[in-house]
Amino acid sequence: MTSDDTLRLRWQSPAAEWVEGIPLGNGRTGAMLLGDPARTRLQLNDSSAWSGTPDRPAAALDALLAGGAGPERLGEVRAAIDAGDYRTAEELLYSFEGPWSQEFLPFADLELTTTAPVDAAGYTRELDLDRAVATETWGVPGARVRRTTWATAVDGVVVMQLESDAPGRLDLRLALTSPLRVDRTRANGNTIALGLRIPVDGAPLHEESVEQPLLYDDAISRSGDYDAYGAIAVTVSTDGTVRSADVGDSAELRITGARRLLLVVGTDTTARSWWNGVDPAESRAGGRDALIDSVVDLAERARSRPAGQLLGDHESDVARLLGASTTRIGPRRGGSFDVATDILRGDDDALVATVLHEFGRYLLVSSSRPGSPPANLQGIWNDELRPPWSSNYTININTQMNYWAAEPTALAECHEPLLRLIDRLQQTGSDVAARLYGARGWVAHHNTDPWGWALPVGAGHGNPSWAIWMMGGLWLTDQVWQHWNYTRDRAYLAEQAWPILSQAAEFALDWLVDDGSGGLRTVPSTSPENLFRGPDGHPESLAQSSTMDMVLIGTLFIRVRRLAAELGLDHPVLGEIAAALPRLVPFAAASGGWLREWGEDLTEVDPDHRHMSQMVTVYPLGAIDSGSPGLAAAAKATLDRRGNGAMGWSWAWKIALRARLGDGETARELLREASAPFERDHRRLAPVDGSEWGGLLPNLFSTHPPFQLDGNYGFTAGIREMLVGTAEGDLRLLPALPAAWREGAVTGARVPGALAVDLRWQGGAPVEVVVRRLAPDAPRAVVVVFGATRAHLDLVDDATRLDCSVFDVDVDVAVEGAVEGAERAGAR
Repeated sequence: MTSDDTLRLRWQSPAAEWVEGIPLGNGRTGAMLLGDPARTRLQLNDSSAWSGTPDRPAAALDALLAGGAGPERLGEVRAAIDAGDYRTAEELLYSFEGPWSQEFLPFADLELTTTAPVDAAGYTRELDLDRAVATETWGVPGARVRRTTWATAVDGVVVMQLESDAPGRLDLRLALTSPLRVDRTRANGNTIALGLRIPVDGAPLHEESVEQPLLYDDAISRSGDYDAYGAIAVTVSTDGTVRSADVGDSAELRITGARRLLLVVGTDTTARSWWNGVDPAESRAGGRDALIDSVVDLAERARSRPAGQLLGDHESDVARLLGASTTRIGPRRGGSFDVATDILRGDDDALVATVLHEFGRYLLVSSSRPGSPPANLQGIWNDELRPPWSSNYTININTQMNYWAAEPTALAECHEPLLRLIDRLQQTGSDVAARLYGARGWVAHHNTDPWGWALPVGAGHGNPSWAIWMMGGLWLTDQVWQHWNYTRDRAYLAEQAWPILSQAAEFALDWLVDDGSGGLRTVPSTSPENLFRGPDGHPESLAQSSTMDMVLIGTLFIRVRRLAAELGLDHPVLGEIAAALPRLVPFAAASGGWLREWGEDLTEVDPDHRHMSQMVTVYPLGAIDSGSPGLAAAAKATLDRRGNGAMGWSWAWKIALRARLGDGETARELLREASAPFERDHRRLAPVDGSEWGGLLPNLFSTHPPFQLDGNYGFTAGIREMLVGTAEGDLRLLPALPAAWREGAVTGARVPGALAVDLRWQGGAPVEVVVRRLAPDAPRAVVVVFGATRAHLDLVDDATRLDCSVFDVDVDVAVEGAVEGAERAGAR
């Protein structure tokens, strides 16, 4: 791939603030590149650097049970709700609230100071999204300097290469520091390293009364085996002179008289070993010095390789992932585009959509790779010791949104870290289900972390609207289902998908209770994170049978039956599901015509609420779509009532929802709103009520504020849904194409059934469609839908081409036909 073919983002000035920096990552280490040629900061994260310890979830469960929480008190809660005594129900439920999930922490800073004169007037910087490489150029007296930075998953390190076109012009001071507590420093030849103590507990910002919000403890955890520790190493190869030194809690390298410099950064923690199944006692055997040794070795192995090989292997690796699927909306995809003028304030929204789609994929590849924890609220980039909402995994929407685009855009490999976290939650959540609720299966609630936190949060005073929600695990099973459905990996189906989904169904079966008239309901039930008006006008959170509860349970039951059929299983849970399914409280329209949010027709406290939990029925689950006329109308009315504006992730969900309902024009309008530049104070935490809309920061991060990358990942999913339908059933082409996006192309789009689609359109209509089967179990025929036309395509070859002449529609009406025809066709 030549540089003219790649998609590149360009900035005309240095990154003065963190939110202007260039994000780089390899799933293991995240780096934010900011500063200027005279003084550059490489702010570093390790994806496994979280506060907490492996035994903390179990200890918190023991404490809740000792405080009186459990199945008997759950019965008291249900009785209070049935009696309309919400205050008593809430007071009882506070005893079910554990403290909090843990925090994703910043790791270290590498500051590069140029000690020779710098000519910054000609400074340029650019991020190549296809190569995952940042490039900067500037002048020094008599020469130009080029700096290239990348984070390679092949070698597991961050690499920076500096080259001058004249000898002896590079004089640098490198200082390595950390916001964590430095335990050891090393300086030896061309290498410096730090050993870092990691907090064993981290309280979220909203827990203001906690005396020690970040708790360090030299005593290892209760198990006696785990040591919360990390290490970072920086090593250089250069033709100049190198000196190293310890400086208090930091370490330095000084390079003089160099023409070239190769700098390598490696990171690791004891948590990563635990994440990958290494027994804590084994990882601790060599002590802290052994971890530092291993990180030094990691960095020095990479440094010993030629820079060209490091870069070439990195480019091949990211091309394998990013190149598996590409999207172009409008006539341009390759080239260099100025972020400030072309993207944030440009008038070509087709180009903006192209960039945001590909930027989301770039961020996921950079932040989520096998061997490391999944992308969190801030991906893999965070420079705050106490980040907003702990930068954790919020599983009532945000974590799921991070991965909505993974399977559809050919990034199944990047989905693996989340699937592994779900495996862990199945284990920790089974204890919570059994001991806290007297139920089979497994459960998870509102938040989690790499340790597998499955309890409610709230610390005994959190409003149940967000702290008490027993459906987090059930929603996560959608990720497991999608991975199976897109890949048709039968080994995964038998070994992971079946036990996770079937055991989640067991919990759902035990959670359901008779409503007294033959139906099955959920109680207590909340609709994250909304409130309704009680009989006395008081805001209430506790109800029964919220729409989200019932659709998650019903969808899970149907999927468990399908998985059993795929495997030829006759399992006892199937009989229980058969008996329960027809008794589930159905979801329905409210008296106002919109989709009911709770089991009863209740009035929201905030009709414009950022969460649209009842709309999970539309996207991602697909229980309602444009082929469900009555309920689709109620879903559209819900979206109309909620309104357009919100923070980034809410915009992204609304885009996907409008796309699923065939409303491309509103989806485009939402995307235009969401991609406007954010011009207020990004440091101020805005109200969560959506009264202060977000937008995009200078580096294109989506913000509330604070910034959250679920918006960026979600934009990719929503845009993809506008172009190629992802729900079960027919293959929908351009189901929500705005009239302005008259041409474009998608290659390698994945759809359920292990199929890949190449699509090119012109004048709003498909002109080239190729469908490929990717697995032996993939279907051998598919119905392709565009507008009112349904075409049967037999997949007889590895790549089967559709005769697009079947879409013989007038170009001027093709876009309208795509919207109206999807409703008539009933394709999902």
